[in-house]
Amino acid sequence: MKHFLRMFVQVCLYFYCKCLWRCLKFVVRKLTGRCELQRICYNTKPGAARTMKIEASLKGSKSKRLQTSVSVHPDAIEKTIDDIMELKRINPDINPQLGVSLQACLLQIVGYRNLIVEVEKLRREPYDSENPQHEEMLLKLWKCLKPNSPLKARISKQWCEIGFQGDDPKTDFRGMGLLGLYNLVYFAEWDTEIAQQVLSDSLQPKYSQFSKAEWEKKKFDKAIGYSFAIVGINITDLAYNLLVSGALKTHFYNVAPEAPTLTHFQQTFCYLMHEFHKFWIEEDPLDIMEFNRVREKFHKRILKQLQNPEMALCPHFAASESLVNM
Repeated sequence: MKHFLRMFVQVCLYFYCKCLWRCLKFVVRKLTGRCELQRICYNTKPGAARTMKIEASLKGSKSKRLQTSVSVHPDAIEKTIDDIMELKRINPDINPQLGVSLQACLLQIVGYRNLIVEVEKLRREPYDSENPQHEEMLLKLWKCLKPNSPLKARISKQWCEIGFQGDDPKTDFRGMGLLGLYNLVYFAEWDTEIAQQVLSDSLQPKYSQFSKAEWEKKKFDKAIGYSFAIVGINITDLAYNLLVSGALKTHFYNVAPEAPTLTHFQQTFCYLMHEFHKFWIEEDPLDIMEFNRVREKFHKRILKQLQNPEMALCPHFAASESLVNM
């Protein structure tokens, strides 16, 4: 009985708040002469704060046309903007900037959805050693990370030097499919210096904190390091979960002036790899068995940062200049 009453009260509160909110929006529109979309675009600066409010407004609309506008094909966005302006009875000649602002927001919203689809496709595609393109990418990873150490054979214990578990890396990609390989190759190819440094540090992360004599005693302690490639696949999983949960909207809506792309996702991965490496050293785990604890703590820290609507995880990739006039 108590459960029924609780459910009944919650339902009543839901409908009460929903009706009250619609009434409040109606009153505000009459007082200001502007619909909610106009008020958001005119009162909120470009970036995540504006786009997320626009997205919430469209999804929460009683109009099916507005609700479905967040999932249209990119080629249909211009027509969708025209439909929204017509539905809201907004004169585009009097409000020319509104159409530009809405278009920028919809490009980001639709682009984020499409990015999830693209990333998911890569994650589901298994590594195939019979596929020449897959093999070429794997060999490129080695060449970028170990340019002065030729790989003696495709099946080799040398793969352990860059953090794979055995002599054939293909078995390590099972969890994240090609997505893990794509991210590692991007990191190694486009952020080569940092990637090589992180690899080196992962093998001996505390070298700089010890004297030569102290290091000679500690260098065989595997617990103070980690497997670069395996951690890279694990951080790919972390980035993937941030993406599909919607947590990365804050970041992408602040750095991508239009639709976020796979490149934005890979740049984010590079940032997360570098930050996790620093975080691992700061945490000073006793052994590798603490990896999950450290990872979860790192995950929570990133999530907390992403709660800030002004947050851009990688400021050097930010497109704030491009967002100013949207």
